Amino acid sequence: MRTIDQYNECLNKCRELFLKKHKDYGSAWTVLRPVSLVDQLYIKAHRIRTLQSASDRKVEDSIEAEFMGLVNYGIIGLIQAKHAPDMNEHYTAEMVTQWYDEAAEYAKSVMMKKNHDYGEAWRDMSQESFADLIIMKLLRIRQILSNKGKTIVSEGIDANYIDIINYSLFALILIREGVHQA
Repeated sequence: MRTIDQYNECLNKCRELFLKKHKDYGSAWTVLRPVSLVDQLYIKAHRIRTLQSASDRKVEDSIEAEFMGLVNYGIIGLIQAKHAPDMNEHYTAEMVTQWYDEAAEYAKSVMMKKNHDYGEAWRDMSQESFADLIIMKLLRIRQILSNKGKTIVSEGIDANYIDIINYSLFALILIREGVHQA
């Protein structure tokens, strides 16, 4: 299966979960301030690291589910950066779907360019590396936030969210191929 087909398949699973959660919870995610969103992403990435080294689990969530959460929270980050949704507003499923799809398409377009230039190097990466790189991106976002969003020579917050989304989708592809643990 081609990378783009695998990517789309994993992304569609994440999208389906996100939209089901929107039916359950509505637009509750709009209350998250940027630092709180980064903390939520950090919790998920840290949990993956813990699960990678744990011999027993007390909660049934899988590494796969945590990577799916990273995709969806990363997309929320892109949505919030572009649309600045109001936490007192209820957004329809149609509006949220449109926002999700725009953000996902943006992340996919970046992935296709980088994947071409990097020659699918991610296929040889360990799941541990994906988790570590995601945490590094989150620490960068925290630093950018503490700098009031300003950078001198570095990529901005959006670029880091895109990398988190794409690393997570790569990890999901490798889980589905049986290369990484679920």
